[in-house]
Amino acid sequence: MLAQDLRSAFTGYFAERGHRVVPSASLLPADPTVLFTIAGMVPFKPYFLGDEPAPWPRATSVQKCFRTVDIEIIGTTERHCTFFEMLGNFSFGDYFKEKAIPYAWELMTEVLGIDGDRMWVTVHDGDDEAEAIWRDAVGIPADRVQRMGEPNFWRMGDTGPCGPCSELYYDRGPDHGQSGGPAHGGEERYVELYNLVFMQFDRRPDGHLEDLPRKSIDTGAGLERILPILQGVGSLFDTDVFRPVLAAAESLTGVRYGASHGTDVSLRILADHARAMAMVVGDGVVPSNEGRGYVLRRVIRRAVRRAFQLGVVQPVMPRLVQEAVAVLGPSYPALVSQAEAIAATVEREEESFRRTLESGSAILGEALASGGGRVRGDVAFRLHDTHGFPIELTVEMAAEAGAEVDVEGFEAEMAEQRSRARADARARRAVAGEEAAYRELLDQAGPSAFTGYEHYQEQAVVVAVLPGADEHSAEIVLDRTPFYAEGGGQVGDTGVITTETGKARVIDTQAVLPGLVVHKAEVEGELFPGQDALAVIDAPRREGVRRNHTGTHLLHSALRQVLGDHVHQQGSLVAPDRLHFDFSHPSALAPEELREVVAVSNGDVLSDAPVEVIETSMDEARALGALAFFKDKYGERVRVVRAGAHSTELCGGTHVGSLGMIGPITVVSEASIGANTRRIEAVTGAGALSLLEDRQRTVDEAARLLRVGPDGVLEALQRLLDRQRQADKELQRLQGARLQDEAAALAGEGAKVVVARRDGLTPDQLRDLAQAVRRRGPAVVVMAGSPDGAKASVAVATDGTVHAGDTVRELAALVGGGGGGSPELAVAGGRDPAGIDAVLAEARRRLAG
Repeated sequence: MLAQDLRSAFTGYFAERGHRVVPSASLLPADPTVLFTIAGMVPFKPYFLGDEPAPWPRATSVQKCFRTVDIEIIGTTERHCTFFEMLGNFSFGDYFKEKAIPYAWELMTEVLGIDGDRMWVTVHDGDDEAEAIWRDAVGIPADRVQRMGEPNFWRMGDTGPCGPCSELYYDRGPDHGQSGGPAHGGEERYVELYNLVFMQFDRRPDGHLEDLPRKSIDTGAGLERILPILQGVGSLFDTDVFRPVLAAAESLTGVRYGASHGTDVSLRILADHARAMAMVVGDGVVPSNEGRGYVLRRVIRRAVRRAFQLGVVQPVMPRLVQEAVAVLGPSYPALVSQAEAIAATVEREEESFRRTLESGSAILGEALASGGGRVRGDVAFRLHDTHGFPIELTVEMAAEAGAEVDVEGFEAEMAEQRSRARADARARRAVAGEEAAYRELLDQAGPSAFTGYEHYQEQAVVVAVLPGADEHSAEIVLDRTPFYAEGGGQVGDTGVITTETGKARVIDTQAVLPGLVVHKAEVEGELFPGQDALAVIDAPRREGVRRNHTGTHLLHSALRQVLGDHVHQQGSLVAPDRLHFDFSHPSALAPEELREVVAVSNGDVLSDAPVEVIETSMDEARALGALAFFKDKYGERVRVVRAGAHSTELCGGTHVGSLGMIGPITVVSEASIGANTRRIEAVTGAGALSLLEDRQRTVDEAARLLRVGPDGVLEALQRLLDRQRQADKELQRLQGARLQDEAAALAGEGAKVVVARRDGLTPDQLRDLAQAVRRRGPAVVVMAGSPDGAKASVAVATDGTVHAGDTVRELAALVGGGGGGSPELAVAGGRDPAGIDAVLAEARRRLAG
């Protein structure tokens, strides 16, 4: 999917759901608290604050943004850039978390086709509601929803709208860093794609938080973060919005991308900064020594110095900017018409800075002459920070003069960046060291023998006791074990390992390397290598897992029978209390299809056919018609599980002895988790019986309330809904008639000004009443009241002689609120209904005479 396709898919999705597609605003916001538009919500800030009424309840946009907070690491990572496009959807007091979260998930997984099984979520420590929606409504496993503190409280700046947020991350895999999810894993591994901000507060200049007039939604999804996943590349610099500019940088510098890490960083900076300066200059900024101009100047300097490092003596930025315009111009046509002017501005600044580089050389020469063979760290930093002089160039030129540079002093000035780099390096070494220790143990002790197909307990010998996460936990390795290590979708076993000196409560079992099974346990007493041990799994839990695993096989078979042979497993979870099965299919199952799948599965259960396990060769397994799972690895000898007449699969998991042991299979849900991928969630055995009982109780209670038998519930509900619709229509008619009668009474005979209080009306009803009174003759109408006793509303309607929007905004301040509107009609809200009488008194004072 190309960038333009992504833009269209995002805004199209939300347009279909009632959102107004709003064009990108300028990079230069009216908001005085920020220099540049740094997020998609900046143009909508007045609506979030309640300073202006939102023209639409919902909006979506692709907003051009520019940030330099991470400028020092641009080019060193695969995911950071200065200019970026923020995809966003916004709700101005319309929907909140209950829709924003499912929208985000459906868009990312179903519309864009991103693998839901690789997605993680973070929520704020105190946001129980968001966590419950992700877990229960969307269906993300609880272990992929992590709570975080300050990182999950979003603010645009020191002041302005803010609130708790929830972030969607994509797991790029173990090649990109340590596991542990966004909260604990590697930054390059878990990449933030989508941030959902639940806008509730306004942070004032003194730091305190005020409630916003209405709860709203502000989201942001980085186009440049999503594109690498959709285009199957490892870096945003390899996507269609960057690669042509990067190729131009290669051509102009004569340096091939991929030749070395150092030159790659320089080429990335050239490409990134060319895009940024094209957009910033295109929106009217020119280089200067203050404000926005200074930021632009710094960006140009960083790019030019990188070209200088690569040995380029001629200006390169004008041509790079032209390439950036060619890439971005189709989406931002104004760039095309300004292309020559943009290139000329950049060229002038580049030529000037190349002279600055020369003057920096002069400053360095003075430092060398007076420094006694040593350039002080603060001088090197001043050359870097003020003159844009690369530290590498400073060191090289000093060495040529027989001097050295106080690099430690220089690096002290860059401590924060250096600290991040060292922390990342330490984390990578720790991961490598842990794997090396496991491998050494496997080489010394050999693989663990798994006996859990036949036995639920086993006499074993403790091979190793490795330290766990804390002093009370450990990782225990046995020479043989009945504990099943997590794999093939089946969760790891739990249970107890006992020796004469201690007991270990196993909370998870993992195969950390092929053949090496680790029992993660909480330990009482002590366990030692060489001790005899009794390993006992949690049998009732295993029984639940067995039922669900075989049930998964039956569902797979039934889906293929009902939908066709194109259905293949794409993933699964087999837990003791539930299962889910992911499969390839282009659309949602029709109700009758889902019913047939359930019927076929339960028909197999009722057959009570035996479950056979066959150890054979891969060729023989294929001859038997066995299905191989989507990502499992198989050796020469494989394990075939034949579950009744219809299901034959390769599988290393644990299963029931006959199909009748599964009990009923009940589907809980069926939904999309990505393009052409569906997920069925189901329960079996006691879980299915409990779910069916709950559903029956619901039907019985509905029947009791409707005073019909269970078979008559649907018909009775339909009658009730029909009556409700008729009642709603009649109520609207009566309310309209009452409003007109009340408007006539308020207008009176020849009144020029009407100021009145009416409680119990919504803001919209109060506005409509004021407008109805105004139509009957008065020049100015001011209505105020409390809809519910907790809030206040003010409405103003005029003939234009008094500005309604200005008037309502000033009056609303007396009830602790704000609002606005047109010169003829405006409405506002406030938090203090005690001030309503003051509003009316002030209105009468203003309008007297």
